[in-house]
Amino acid sequence: MTPLLEIRELHHAYGNHPVVRGLSLTLKKGAIGCLLGASGCGKTTVLRCIAGFEPVAAGEIAINGVAVSSPGIHVPPERRRVGMVFQDYALFPHLSIADNVAFGLRGLTARERARRVAELLEVVGLGHLGGAFPHQLSGGQQQRVALARALAPAPDLLLLDEPFSNLDVDLRWRLSQEVRELLKKRGITAILVTHDQNEAFAMADEIGIMHQGRIEQWDTPYNLYHKPANRFVADFVGQGVFVPGRVLSPREVEIELGVLRGELPHECAEAMSCDACGRNCYVDVLLRPDDVVHDDASPMKAEVLHKAFRGAEILYTLRLESGAQVLSLVPSHHNHRVGEKIGIRLEADHVVAFRHEDAPA
Repeated sequence: MTPLLEIRELHHAYGNHPVVRGLSLTLKKGAIGCLLGASGCGKTTVLRCIAGFEPVAAGEIAINGVAVSSPGIHVPPERRRVGMVFQDYALFPHLSIADNVAFGLRGLTARERARRVAELLEVVGLGHLGGAFPHQLSGGQQQRVALARALAPAPDLLLLDEPFSNLDVDLRWRLSQEVRELLKKRGITAILVTHDQNEAFAMADEIGIMHQGRIEQWDTPYNLYHKPANRFVADFVGQGVFVPGRVLSPREVEIELGVLRGELPHECAEAMSCDACGRNCYVDVLLRPDDVVHDDASPMKAEVLHKAFRGAEILYTLRLESGAQVLSLVPSHHNHRVGEKIGIRLEADHVVAFRHEDAPA
């Protein structure tokens, strides 16, 4: 099946400053994708190239199998059947909510246009506010209007540029869930740009971790967290710390807390032969807060260095006997003071490890 969106080796620069460097991705019809990364990594530029607001220096962008951007092709934005929701909503303050939604509709009779607007306002839960004006609405309501307006022409692809960044945390979470449900219910293909991991994980089926204009890994949220492709992704996604480990066998790695069993660390497999280096094959093992479990009965102890109360849970920073530090997420009724030693045990069913930074290539 032809992907709805396909980007092949995309390059873009502002003057002599390269911003996107050989980026590739595919997105199937009905899927929600996300470009996740820090400010300046090039993610919004990619979105603007898809929309047709920016030309491409090299590579190709195809929608429904038809090239819309390449060095020799530039289909105008209005002919790409792409809708866009901007970070600042970009509503017209002098138009009513209904007129804002109707703004991009062309070739319909007045009755058809009114029916389409009414339908979309109901879909986003604002059917009673068609006669209001943007300044009379909350931020969350304005974002719903922007979404309805982008959906009005029935685009093949919806682009969302940091759509919830102006909202408070609770509203951002709730609205991201609502928008995902709406898009899935209507089978709309979308790609989201954000720097917020929680937002990305809540909305997207597939996420591309961007760094310096490239995608480091394009994968499901689960795989990004549990099977990061490289050290950058492992550091960027979620929380965790690296501890030293020693490879015992193709399926065993020993760390201070015990032996982890799982697939051989892939960078070790690529860079070294464990048969050749025997018991001198050292790796850095990633431990997530949920890999270290508080257990009063455990003989292994760790000192509480810091604690961050999170309501139902407390995130502890713990110092092991060697001086190494790990994180542990513990139910908040286990409320220990800084300086106290608590029992812990290792409870990890997989290995996330990379070649030790000081090991020979």
